[in-house]
Formats: sequence, structure tokens, C-alpha cells
Amino acid sequence: MTGSKERLPERQRRTAARLAAVQSLYQMSITGIPAPRVIAEFKELRLAGGDENESFGPADPAFYERLTAGVTSDLETVDRLIEGALSEDWAIDRLETIVRNILECGAHELLTHGDVPAAVVISEYVDVAHGFFSDKEPGFINGVLDRIARTLREGEKGAVPSDTESE
Repeated sequence: MTGSKERLPERQRRTAARLAAVQSLYQMSITGIPAPRVIAEFKELRLAGGDENESFGPADPAFYERLTAGVTSDLETVDRLIEGALSEDWAIDRLETIVRNILECGAHELLTHGDVPAAVVISEYVDVAHGFFSDKEPGFINGVLDRIARTLREGEKGAVPSDTESE
């Protein structure tokens, strides 16, 4: 029991970092502000507490920065993974910006954070999607990330969650 209680705060900090990374990517997509500036702003003003309405709660700043900087530096690779997981009649440019940003973060984490089980990555980003959408988008994100996980982590036991979409 003690072990799970000790891990809970780390999970919560990583969850907050994932949300902050998605929102940072969205800000960069909409404004064109470069990643280093957005990352510094988020770490200073939003991850550190700041205004109650702008805080993400207890986020892991190092994990946040690895995700955000990683997506921006590996964007071509990440977008190719997403394109490969989309059906033939869908182009990545057709995706809503926030959907694309959620997929980019999830795909990057699946690609580079092998220490986090694929089922956890997918579930976390489906939860992020539920924060923005109440319609079909969370299921769509689940399906795309599931296809990416099958490609990247085909040998991982339990790589594909069976009940994530029912949330």
C-alpha cells in the first residue's frame, strides 16, 4: 500500500505535465512563439503556481520540458507516425489543432518514453482529450494512439488497453 501512495503524487505531477505540454504546443501552433520561450513561460508562470486560474497544479517541470521540447524537435517523425496511423482519407492537416497536439504528445511519449507502459500513455492522453471534448474526439485519439502503440511497441505485454474508450 505504501508504494502506491508514494507513486500517486508522481503520477499526478506527470498528468499535469502532459496537459501543460499539450497546451504549450497549442500556444505555439496558434501564436508561432518559439518553443524555448513558451516552455520558459509555462515553467515560470503556470507550473510554478502563479495565478490560480492558470496553474496546472503540481506538475513535473522536467517531464513537461522533455515532452514539449521533444515533440518540437522530433515533429517530423512524430507527424509521420500520426499520418501512418490515420486512415487513408484523413490527412494530418485536417485535424483540429488541439487534437493534433494531443496526438503529437502521445505519439512522442510512445516513441521516446519506453519506461511508461503504452496503456498508461494512451489512457493519459484520452483523459486529456476528455478535458477538451465530450463528443467522439477522445475515442478517435484512443484509436490513433493505439495504432501507433501497436507499431512502436508490438512486443510490449498489455500495450493496447481494452477498456480505455469506455471512460
